[in-house]
Amino acid sequence: MKILITTDLFATATNGVVTSVRNLSDELTRKGHDVRILTLSDSLTSRRDGAVYYIRSMPIGIYPNVRMPLSYHHRLIKELIAWKTDVIHSQCEFFSLQFARYIAKKTKAPIIHTYHTLYEQYVTYVIPSKRLGKLVVRAVSRNRLRSVHTVIVPTRKVEDALLEYGLRKPIRVVPSGISLTQHKRRMSPKERAEKRKALGIAEKQSVLLNLGRLGTEKNLDELLHFFASALAYREDMIFLIVGDGPARAQLQKLAEELGISEHVMFTGMVDPSEVQDYYQLGDVFVSASTSETQGLTYIEAAANGLPLLCRRDPCLQDVIAQGENGYAYTTEAEFLDGIHALFEHPEQRIAAGKRSEEIAAAFDKETFGAAVEAIYASVL
Repeated sequence: MKILITTDLFATATNGVVTSVRNLSDELTRKGHDVRILTLSDSLTSRRDGAVYYIRSMPIGIYPNVRMPLSYHHRLIKELIAWKTDVIHSQCEFFSLQFARYIAKKTKAPIIHTYHTLYEQYVTYVIPSKRLGKLVVRAVSRNRLRSVHTVIVPTRKVEDALLEYGLRKPIRVVPSGISLTQHKRRMSPKERAEKRKALGIAEKQSVLLNLGRLGTEKNLDELLHFFASALAYREDMIFLIVGDGPARAQLQKLAEELGISEHVMFTGMVDPSEVQDYYQLGDVFVSASTSETQGLTYIEAAANGLPLLCRRDPCLQDVIAQGENGYAYTTEAEFLDGIHALFEHPEQRIAAGKRSEEIAAAFDKETFGAAVEAIYASVL
Protein backbone atom coordinates (compact mmCIF):
# COMPACT_ATOMS: atom_id res chain seq x y z
CA MET A 1 0.00 0.00 0.00
CA LYS A 2 0.93 3.64 -0.44
CA ILE A 3 0.35 5.26 2.95
CA LEU A 4 0.54 8.97 3.72
CA ILE A 5 0.80 10.00 7.38
CA THR A 6 0.04 13.64 8.18
CA THR A 7 1.04 15.22 11.49
CA ASP A 8 1.54 18.69 12.93
CA LEU A 9 4.36 17.38 15.11
CA PHE A 10 7.45 15.57 13.91
CA ALA A 11 10.52 17.78 13.69
CA THR A 12 9.44 20.31 16.29
CA ALA A 13 8.94 18.10 19.35
CA THR A 14 9.46 14.75 20.99
CA ASN A 15 6.25 13.53 22.61
CA GLY A 16 3.72 10.72 22.48
CA VAL A 17 2.36 11.71 19.06
CA VAL A 18 5.83 11.87 17.49
CA THR A 19 6.83 8.55 19.08
CA SER A 20 3.64 6.91 17.80
CA VAL A 21 4.16 8.27 14.26
CA ARG A 22 7.79 7.15 14.13
CA ASN A 23 6.98 3.66 15.39
CA LEU A 24 4.04 3.27 13.02
CA SER A 25 6.06 4.48 10.03
CA ASP A 26 8.97 2.18 10.88
CA GLU A 27 6.73 -0.84 11.31
CA LEU A 28 4.69 -0.26 8.14
CA THR A 29 7.88 0.29 6.14
CA ARG A 30 9.32 -2.93 7.56
CA LYS A 31 6.20 -4.71 6.32
CA GLY A 32 6.94 -3.50 2.78
CA HIS A 33 4.52 -0.57 2.49
CA ASP A 34 5.49 2.72 0.81
CA VAL A 35 5.11 5.23 3.65
CA ARG A 36 5.51 8.99 3.42
CA ILE A 37 5.07 11.60 6.15
CA LEU A 38 3.74 15.13 5.64
CA THR A 39 4.43 17.50 8.49
CA LEU A 40 5.30 21.07 9.42
CA SER A 41 8.83 22.39 9.08
CA ASP A 42 10.54 23.90 12.10
CA SER A 43 11.51 26.89 9.95
CA LEU A 44 10.21 29.26 7.26
CA THR A 45 11.38 26.96 4.47
CA SER A 46 9.92 23.78 3.02
CA ARG A 47 11.98 20.72 2.18
CA ARG A 48 11.88 17.00 1.54
CA ASP A 49 14.10 14.64 3.53
CA GLY A 50 13.67 11.15 2.12
CA ALA A 51 10.12 10.04 2.89
CA VAL A 52 9.38 13.08 5.07
CA TYR A 53 7.90 16.25 3.54
CA TYR A 54 8.26 19.41 5.61
CA ILE A 55 6.01 22.39 4.84
CA ARG A 56 7.22 25.83 5.93
CA SER A 57 5.58 27.14 9.09
CA MET A 58 5.75 29.74 11.83
CA PRO A 59 5.20 29.58 15.61
CA ILE A 60 1.91 30.97 16.85
CA GLY A 61 2.71 31.22 20.57
CA ILE A 62 -0.41 29.49 21.90
CA TYR A 63 1.41 26.45 23.24
CA PRO A 64 5.07 25.33 23.03
CA ASN A 65 6.02 23.85 19.63
CA VAL A 66 2.66 24.69 18.05
CA ARG A 67 3.25 26.03 14.55
CA MET A 68 1.05 27.15 11.65
CA PRO A 69 1.78 26.30 7.99
CA LEU A 70 2.44 29.17 5.62
CA SER A 71 1.22 27.31 2.54
CA TYR A 72 -1.39 24.69 1.73
CA HIS A 73 -0.61 24.48 -2.00
CA HIS A 74 3.16 24.03 -2.03
CA ARG A 75 4.80 22.05 -4.85
CA LEU A 76 5.55 19.29 -2.31
CA ILE A 77 1.81 18.89 -1.78
CA LYS A 78 1.35 18.58 -5.55
CA GLU A 79 4.09 15.95 -5.58
CA LEU A 80 2.22 13.89 -2.99
CA ILE A 81 -1.03 14.21 -4.93
CA ALA A 82 0.73 12.91 -8.05
CA TRP A 83 2.08 10.00 -5.98
CA LYS A 84 -1.56 8.89 -5.44
CA THR A 85 -1.65 7.46 -1.96
CA ASP A 86 -4.03 4.59 -1.17
CA VAL A 87 -4.83 5.78 2.33
CA ILE A 88 -4.19 8.87 4.45
CA HIS A 89 -3.59 8.48 8.17
CA SER A 90 -3.90 11.85 9.93
CA GLN A 91 -2.49 12.22 13.42
CA CYS A 92 -3.45 15.76 14.47
CA GLU A 93 -6.79 17.57 14.36
CA PHE A 94 -5.62 20.98 13.31
CA PHE A 95 -3.27 22.20 10.59
CA SER A 96 -2.06 18.96 9.00
CA LEU A 97 -5.62 17.63 8.84
CA GLN A 98 -6.22 20.37 6.27
CA PHE A 99 -3.46 18.83 4.16
CA ALA A 100 -5.11 15.43 4.55
CA ARG A 101 -8.51 16.77 3.48
CA TYR A 102 -7.08 18.54 0.43
CA ILE A 103 -5.08 15.52 -0.73
CA ALA A 104 -8.04 13.19 -0.06
CA LYS A 105 -10.26 15.38 -2.23
CA LYS A 106 -7.77 15.18 -5.10
CA THR A 107 -6.92 11.48 -4.80
CA LYS A 108 -10.17 9.99 -3.40
CA ALA A 109 -8.10 8.28 -0.69
CA PRO A 110 -9.95 7.64 2.61
CA ILE A 111 -8.75 9.38 5.77
CA ILE A 112 -8.16 7.31 8.90
CA HIS A 113 -7.52 9.55 11.90
CA THR A 114 -5.87 8.85 15.24
CA TYR A 115 -7.24 11.00 18.06
CA HIS A 116 -4.28 11.23 20.44
CA THR A 117 -5.13 14.13 22.75
CA LEU A 118 -7.97 14.95 25.14
CA TYR A 119 -7.90 18.71 24.66
CA GLU A 120 -10.16 19.39 27.64
CA GLN A 121 -6.98 19.08 29.76
CA TYR A 122 -5.11 21.65 27.66
CA VAL A 123 -7.73 24.15 26.52
CA THR A 124 -7.16 26.43 29.53
CA TYR A 125 -3.92 27.52 27.84
CA VAL A 126 -6.22 29.33 25.38
CA ILE A 127 -9.63 29.66 27.12
CA PRO A 128 -9.51 30.35 30.90
CA SER A 129 -13.06 29.08 31.50
CA LYS A 130 -13.00 25.28 31.85
CA ARG A 131 -16.73 24.97 31.15
CA LEU A 132 -16.55 27.06 27.98
CA GLY A 133 -13.35 25.28 26.98
CA LYS A 134 -15.01 21.86 27.19
CA LEU A 135 -17.94 23.02 25.06
CA VAL A 136 -15.54 24.38 22.44
CA VAL A 137 -13.44 21.20 22.44
CA ARG A 138 -16.50 19.00 21.90
CA ALA A 139 -17.87 21.12 19.06
CA VAL A 140 -14.48 21.52 17.36
CA SER A 141 -13.66 17.81 17.65
CA ARG A 142 -16.94 16.79 16.00
CA ASN A 143 -16.42 19.35 13.26
CA ARG A 144 -12.80 18.48 12.54
CA LEU A 145 -13.53 14.75 12.27
CA ARG A 146 -16.56 15.04 10.00
CA SER A 147 -14.53 14.23 6.87
CA VAL A 148 -12.66 11.16 8.17
CA HIS A 149 -13.73 7.58 7.51
CA THR A 150 -12.58 5.87 10.72
CA VAL A 151 -11.14 7.11 14.01
CA ILE A 152 -8.43 5.20 15.89
CA VAL A 153 -8.07 5.83 19.63
CA PRO A 154 -5.39 4.48 21.99
CA THR A 155 -7.71 3.59 24.88
CA ARG A 156 -11.36 3.11 25.85
CA LYS A 157 -11.02 6.36 27.80
CA VAL A 158 -10.70 8.30 24.54
CA GLU A 159 -13.45 6.29 22.84
CA ASP A 160 -15.83 7.14 25.69
CA ALA A 161 -14.92 10.82 25.41
CA LEU A 162 -15.59 10.94 21.66
CA LEU A 163 -18.90 9.14 22.05
CA GLU A 164 -19.82 11.70 24.70
CA TYR A 165 -18.91 14.45 22.24
CA GLY A 166 -21.51 13.00 19.89
CA LEU A 167 -19.06 11.68 17.27
CA ARG A 168 -20.80 9.36 14.80
CA LYS A 169 -17.88 7.71 13.07
CA PRO A 170 -16.51 4.16 13.33
CA ILE A 171 -14.06 4.06 16.27
CA ARG A 172 -11.34 1.42 16.69
CA VAL A 173 -9.26 1.05 19.88
CA VAL A 174 -5.58 0.39 19.11
CA PRO A 175 -3.01 1.06 21.86
CA SER A 176 -0.01 2.95 20.49
CA GLY A 177 3.04 0.73 20.40
CA ILE A 178 6.56 1.43 21.56
CA SER A 179 9.88 0.09 20.41
CA LEU A 180 10.74 -2.30 23.21
CA THR A 181 14.26 -2.90 21.88
CA GLN A 182 15.58 0.33 23.38
CA HIS A 183 13.85 -0.31 26.69
CA LYS A 184 15.15 -3.86 26.99
CA ARG A 185 18.72 -2.59 27.23
CA ARG A 186 19.98 -2.75 30.78
CA MET A 187 22.76 -0.85 32.46
CA SER A 188 25.17 -2.87 34.54
CA PRO A 189 25.00 -2.29 38.31
CA LYS A 190 28.32 -0.44 38.02
CA GLU A 191 27.04 1.88 35.27
CA ARG A 192 23.87 2.58 37.22
CA ALA A 193 25.84 3.41 40.38
CA GLU A 194 28.13 5.75 38.43
CA LYS A 195 25.24 7.60 36.76
CA ARG A 196 23.40 8.00 40.05
CA LYS A 197 26.58 9.26 41.70
CA ALA A 198 27.08 11.79 38.91
CA LEU A 199 23.64 13.22 39.70
CA GLY A 200 24.41 13.33 43.42
CA ILE A 201 22.28 10.34 44.38
CA ALA A 202 23.77 8.32 47.21
CA GLU A 203 24.07 4.55 46.85
CA LYS A 204 21.35 3.68 49.38
CA GLN A 205 18.88 6.43 48.49
CA SER A 206 15.51 5.37 47.06
CA VAL A 207 14.49 7.17 43.87
CA LEU A 208 11.00 8.11 42.73
CA LEU A 209 11.09 8.99 39.05
CA ASN A 210 8.86 11.01 36.75
CA LEU A 211 9.76 11.45 33.10
CA GLY A 212 7.98 13.64 30.59
CA ARG A 213 6.98 17.15 29.67
CA LEU A 214 6.62 19.54 32.59
CA GLY A 215 3.23 21.12 31.97
CA THR A 216 0.58 22.16 34.49
CA GLU A 217 -1.77 19.49 33.10
CA LYS A 218 0.67 16.81 34.33
CA ASN A 219 -0.25 17.64 37.95
CA LEU A 220 3.33 17.38 39.24
CA ASP A 221 2.56 19.83 42.03
CA GLU A 222 0.45 17.09 43.63
CA LEU A 223 3.40 14.71 43.52
CA LEU A 224 5.63 17.27 45.22
CA HIS A 225 3.10 17.73 48.03
CA PHE A 226 2.70 13.96 48.49
CA PHE A 227 6.47 13.43 48.29
CA ALA A 228 6.94 16.00 51.05
CA SER A 229 4.56 13.99 53.22
CA ALA A 230 6.42 10.76 52.43
CA LEU A 231 9.73 12.33 53.46
CA ALA A 232 8.30 12.87 56.94
CA TYR A 233 8.76 9.19 57.71
CA ARG A 234 11.27 8.10 55.07
CA GLU A 235 14.11 10.57 54.64
CA ASP A 236 16.33 8.57 52.29
CA MET A 237 14.26 9.32 49.16
CA ILE A 238 15.02 11.40 46.08
CA PHE A 239 12.45 12.60 43.55
CA LEU A 240 14.12 12.63 40.12
CA ILE A 241 12.17 14.69 37.55
CA VAL A 242 13.38 14.12 33.99
CA GLY A 243 12.22 16.49 31.26
CA ASP A 244 11.41 20.14 30.77
CA GLY A 245 8.48 22.40 30.07
CA PRO A 246 6.69 25.64 31.00
CA ALA A 247 5.88 24.49 34.55
CA ARG A 248 9.49 23.82 35.57
CA ALA A 249 10.17 27.15 37.31
CA GLN A 250 6.85 26.92 39.17
CA LEU A 251 7.67 23.38 40.33
CA GLN A 252 11.16 24.35 41.49
CA LYS A 253 9.66 27.21 43.48
CA LEU A 254 7.09 24.86 45.06
CA ALA A 255 9.84 22.44 46.08
CA GLU A 256 11.60 25.31 47.84
CA GLU A 257 8.40 26.41 49.58
CA LEU A 258 7.82 22.83 50.79
CA GLY A 259 11.39 22.64 52.09
CA ILE A 260 12.24 19.59 49.97
CA SER A 261 14.60 21.10 47.37
CA GLU A 262 17.51 18.98 48.58
CA HIS A 263 15.48 15.87 47.78
CA VAL A 264 14.17 16.96 44.35
CA MET A 265 16.33 16.89 41.21
CA PHE A 266 15.43 18.38 37.82
CA THR A 267 17.55 17.02 34.97
CA GLY A 268 16.02 19.06 32.13
CA MET A 269 15.67 17.49 28.69
CA VAL A 270 17.68 14.35 27.99
CA ASP A 271 18.76 12.72 24.74
CA PRO A 272 15.99 10.34 23.54
CA SER A 273 18.64 7.69 22.86
CA GLU A 274 19.53 7.68 26.57
CA VAL A 275 16.03 7.80 28.01
CA GLN A 276 16.10 4.13 29.08
CA ASP A 277 19.13 4.85 31.29
CA TYR A 278 17.19 7.55 33.15
CA TYR A 279 14.24 5.23 33.73
CA GLN A 280 16.64 2.69 35.21
CA LEU A 281 18.05 5.25 37.64
CA GLY A 282 14.69 5.16 39.40
CA ASP A 283 13.22 2.57 41.75
CA VAL A 284 9.54 3.48 41.25
CA PHE A 285 7.85 5.47 38.47
CA VAL A 286 5.29 8.00 39.73
CA SER A 287 2.70 10.13 37.96
CA ALA A 288 -0.30 12.23 39.00
CA SER A 289 -1.46 13.11 35.49
CA THR A 290 -5.04 12.58 34.38
CA SER A 291 -4.47 14.24 31.00
CA GLU A 292 -3.04 11.17 29.26
CA THR A 293 -4.93 9.36 26.54
CA GLN A 294 -2.63 6.37 26.93
CA GLY A 295 0.57 7.50 28.62
CA LEU A 296 3.48 6.02 26.69
CA THR A 297 5.85 6.97 29.51
CA TYR A 298 4.00 4.56 31.80
CA ILE A 299 4.61 1.74 29.33
CA GLU A 300 8.23 2.76 28.80
CA ALA A 301 8.79 2.81 32.56
CA ALA A 302 7.21 -0.63 32.86
CA ALA A 303 9.36 -1.95 30.00
CA ASN A 304 12.42 -0.76 31.93
CA GLY A 305 11.37 -2.87 34.90
CA LEU A 306 9.92 -0.17 37.17
CA PRO A 307 6.91 -0.62 39.45
CA LEU A 308 4.27 2.07 38.85
CA LEU A 309 2.60 4.34 41.40
CA CYS A 310 0.17 6.56 39.49
CA ARG A 311 -3.05 8.47 40.01
CA ARG A 312 -5.98 6.25 39.05
CA ASP A 313 -7.16 6.93 35.51
CA PRO A 314 -9.05 4.92 32.87
CA CYS A 315 -6.03 4.97 30.55
CA LEU A 316 -4.15 2.77 33.05
CA GLN A 317 -6.66 -0.07 32.91
CA ASP A 318 -4.32 -2.36 30.97
CA VAL A 319 -1.06 -0.92 32.31
CA ILE A 320 -1.33 -1.24 36.10
CA ALA A 321 -2.37 -4.55 37.62
CA GLN A 322 -3.20 -3.40 41.15
CA GLY A 323 -0.84 -4.93 43.68
CA GLU A 324 1.05 -6.83 40.98
CA ASN A 325 3.21 -4.28 39.16
CA GLY A 326 2.33 -1.29 41.32
CA TYR A 327 -0.62 0.74 42.53
CA ALA A 328 -3.16 3.23 41.22
CA TYR A 329 -4.01 5.77 43.92
CA THR A 330 -6.77 8.34 44.39
CA THR A 331 -5.79 9.90 47.73
CA GLU A 332 -2.61 10.95 49.48
CA ALA A 333 -3.07 8.12 51.98
CA GLU A 334 -3.15 5.58 49.14
CA PHE A 335 -0.04 7.14 47.61
CA LEU A 336 1.79 6.84 50.93
CA ASP A 337 0.59 3.25 51.32
CA GLY A 338 2.08 2.51 47.91
CA ILE A 339 5.40 4.06 48.91
CA HIS A 340 5.42 1.99 52.08
CA ALA A 341 4.58 -1.28 50.29
CA LEU A 342 7.21 -0.83 47.59
CA PHE A 343 10.09 0.44 49.71
CA GLU A 344 9.57 -1.44 52.97
CA HIS A 345 9.38 -4.75 51.10
CA PRO A 346 12.21 -4.83 48.50
CA GLU A 347 11.27 -8.31 47.34
CA GLN A 348 7.80 -7.03 46.44
CA ARG A 349 9.31 -4.12 44.51
CA ILE A 350 11.56 -6.48 42.53
CA ALA A 351 8.63 -8.78 41.72
CA ALA A 352 6.52 -5.78 40.69
CA GLY A 353 9.27 -4.65 38.32
CA LYS A 354 9.35 -8.05 36.62
CA ARG A 355 5.56 -8.01 36.30
CA SER A 356 5.80 -4.54 34.71
CA GLU A 357 8.10 -5.95 32.03
CA GLU A 358 5.58 -8.69 31.26
CA ILE A 359 2.71 -6.21 30.93
CA ALA A 360 4.74 -3.86 28.72
CA ALA A 361 5.41 -6.68 26.25
CA ALA A 362 1.79 -6.42 25.04
CA PHE A 363 2.49 -2.91 23.70
CA ASP A 364 5.25 -3.83 21.26
CA LYS A 365 5.19 -1.79 18.05
CA GLU A 366 4.86 -4.95 15.93
CA THR A 367 1.42 -5.59 17.44
CA PHE A 368 0.56 -1.91 16.92
CA GLY A 369 1.62 -1.93 13.26
CA ALA A 370 -0.29 -5.11 12.47
CA ALA A 371 -3.50 -3.75 14.02
CA VAL A 372 -3.33 -0.47 12.09
CA GLU A 373 -2.47 -2.30 8.86
CA ALA A 374 -5.60 -4.42 9.31
CA ILE A 375 -7.73 -1.28 9.71
CA TYR A 376 -6.35 0.17 6.45
CA ALA A 377 -7.19 -3.07 4.66
CA SER A 378 -10.73 -3.17 6.04
CA VAL A 379 -11.40 0.46 5.07
CA LEU A 380 -10.06 -0.02 1.56
